[in-house]
Amino acid sequence: MDEFTQHKGDVMATSGLTRSVLVSGASFAGLAAAWWMNKLGYSVTVVEIANCVRKGGTPVNIRDGVIDVVKRMNLLERIISASLPPRPMTFLDAHGSPLPLALSQAEAEPDEEYEIERDVLLDMIFSEVEENVEFLFADSISALEESADEVAVTFVSGEQRSFSLVLGCDGTHSAVRRMCFGEESAFLVFLECYFSLTIVNKLLIEEDTSQMLNVAGKTIMLNAYNGKTDIAFCFFSEKEIDYDRRKQAEQKRMIHEQFEGEDWRIRELLDEMSRCDDFYFDKLCQIRMESWTRGRVALVGDAAYCPSPAAGMGGSVAILGAAALADALEKHPGDLRAAFQEYDENFRPIVEAIQAHAVEFGLEMFLPKSEEALQRRNLQLSVS
Repeated sequence: MDEFTQHKGDVMATSGLTRSVLVSGASFAGLAAAWWMNKLGYSVTVVEIANCVRKGGTPVNIRDGVIDVVKRMNLLERIISASLPPRPMTFLDAHGSPLPLALSQAEAEPDEEYEIERDVLLDMIFSEVEENVEFLFADSISALEESADEVAVTFVSGEQRSFSLVLGCDGTHSAVRRMCFGEESAFLVFLECYFSLTIVNKLLIEEDTSQMLNVAGKTIMLNAYNGKTDIAFCFFSEKEIDYDRRKQAEQKRMIHEQFEGEDWRIRELLDEMSRCDDFYFDKLCQIRMESWTRGRVALVGDAAYCPSPAAGMGGSVAILGAAALADALEKHPGDLRAAFQEYDENFRPIVEAIQAHAVEFGLEMFLPKSEEALQRRNLQLSVS
């Protein structure tokens, strides 16, 4: 038994905390938060608007501090066993011909890094908590009312219950954040880009390879692994576009309008996207907040500090954030104010560094907005 586990009984025995927490969202932030709160001795309930764990998306990179966290969660060896082989990235010109470019050694090869399919890692964490955590699928929070000792929660299903803590782990468009902190527009920073992700169950390029084609203000990326291919379309837009997030056909039409007429395999890839139901579309953005906590409510993951896909660390930041919150609660038993302050002070520098890197490196690298920016990027990556 590790020191954290040994201490949890003492923490709950000596603190005044009620041992109940509601976690909104069942993706990385929510499942990781459920794991840590269960370790702390809380009775944990997870509510998820979908019918199951929220799956889908690109593989997750496990590196740097995330390795330490998954090791503490006893997941590292399983992650290593299920990790994907390295995928070299080939940069293509506008006609699909390879360019003599490569990511720098520092960016391409961290000291230790593993990549694992998103759904595989989600299943791992879910299997660790499903017997000890209550899951309410196909439901969501409709109202929150906080008192001195608890948060009264009304669910869309009509059920009403009270919890000592509520954790908003419900993504970039968080309902918990809207209810407790204000409208999304107050915290969302638009990064002048829209993107789509389609995952098809066949190989469109050689397995365990990646390709990226850039023209000014537009990017197409293919990642092939385990018999499937991720197709990502990204395009620059100086102004935000008004569209319905619930209408997939409208979003696919936007991608068609942006990319029709381009060379290479664009027609083929657009056709694959049109036929596939595994499709996601959103604006590239970050969530920036002065505080991630209020009263008995805390936000974790994209709901609090979405770094954007340009960081390539969305799932990783969620896992790090859940552990940071748990460590703060364990350090300050019975004192939510001190615990939440510790969470903010210790984790904020990490978040700010990741968000800055996403803008300063990620966008410049993967979505050059102009021909001049594209040439600068290519020059930086030129193989000497």
